Amino acid sequence: MAELKDILDEKRKMVDQKATQYRTTRDEWNSRTKEHTTIRNELNTEVRELIQNVRQQREIREQMNDLVREKKSLRAEANKKVKEAKAILDSQRSDTPEEQPRGRRGNRRERKVTIHSLRRDLQKLEREFERGAHTGNNEKKVMKRMKEISSKIREMKEAEDSNGDLKDARNMLKEAMITQENAHVEVQKAAKAAQEAHDLMLQWNKEVDRQREHAEDAHRELRKSKKEADKAHHFYIVSLRCLHSIQDMLRAMRGATTGESQRSARVEVQDLMSKLLSGDTLSTEELMQLQSLD
Repeated sequence: MAELKDILDEKRKMVDQKATQYRTTRDEWNSRTKEHTTIRNELNTEVRELIQNVRQQREIREQMNDLVREKKSLRAEANKKVKEAKAILDSQRSDTPEEQPRGRRGNRRERKVTIHSLRRDLQKLEREFERGAHTGNNEKKVMKRMKEISSKIREMKEAEDSNGDLKDARNMLKEAMITQENAHVEVQKAAKAAQEAHDLMLQWNKEVDRQREHAEDAHRELRKSKKEADKAHHFYIVSLRCLHSIQDMLRAMRGATTGESQRSARVEVQDLMSKLLSGDTLSTEELMQLQSLD
């Protein structure tokens, strides 16, 4: 009998040690679960904020795209006005005295002589003259031709300046071209803003994916730690049940009396075990009390 009591007492100590070990392991895993829960929740909050940033940039991009379309429409109107102003200017110029068109080898299309074309011819001759392409008698001919072109440019310019309608047409074209350029600049600015918003939206999207992946990793770790905590808790409960079974046998062997203090301890153990097995949560003090009662 004494030998059996020693064996049971040794088993009681071993099970008590195991119960303490499982309780410690469970508490460690529960602590990790809380940490992973906090990390996951913080990451999910960041993800929601980043998604809001993505939406804001998408809205800005769409607004800028609408503005681009609006500015392009204004630019198209400006282009139309420039075209109309050029047509009016050409019409007014056709009414001014000009040098007769010069033929190009037979039936080839003849080129209309304008101030612009004369200036282009003059610049060409000046470049050739500077390079020394014309010497001797040819040099005199070229110089004479350059003077004639310069004189013709002055005559045509004076004729155009004296033409009020032509002057108005020039001013109209100038204003139309300024409006055209301004409209083009506005289109470029809106397009740049739209592209910047789009690029930033893509960056926020990448950050959302990255943070969401971290949040999913934290959630997986949370589930793992919770599973391990539940497993350790299960072993802890089994250990407690085994421990109290051994204690019951030891009490029987000691011939425990039915004294009030022992009945009270027994009822207290049963109450705590019933509360634990019914799914209620015991405080740390109650668990320590349950483990230490013999």
